[in-house]
Amino acid sequence: MTTTTSAAKALVALLVLACAEPDRSEANKALVRGYMETILNNGDLAAMRQFFPDTGFVINGRLYGADDIRAMRAGLIDPFPDGRLVIEDQLADGEMVATRIVFRGTHEGELMGIPPTGRRVEYRGIAIDRIENGRVVQGWHQIDQLGLMRQLGIPAR
Repeated sequence: MTTTTSAAKALVALLVLACAEPDRSEANKALVRGYMETILNNGDLAAMRQFFPDTGFVINGRLYGADDIRAMRAGLIDPFPDGRLVIEDQLADGEMVATRIVFRGTHEGELMGIPPTGRRVEYRGIAIDRIENGRVVQGWHQIDQLGLMRQLGIPAR
């Protein structure tokens, strides 16, 4: 094999790798968008196996199984029957996906012991999720909880 042939093969291999990375990043972003839309917005909890491993999903260091994810959604989203999570921005680097969200809804159900206020709220958050083998396995999620509480009329402590 000549040096030119070896160099050409190496260049082709590098180009294939360079082109594969954006495809994986786009697929990972689509996976995160999928769980946010399907599970959080649409409440299709039966679809969890499409997005998370059977062993569960680690959020902020805590393992959430299917029942935990159901309870989390019920506690955070169900109090806002007209609530909608909107993805404002998304970045991916390999297995990591960062998503900036805004949530808007009307507080019509009990939220963390707070009775319904009927107030319209809007708060923002950031989710950083790690993808492994086509499933979301780990996440670090933060919302503007202080801003949410202020909108509901709860004083800061």
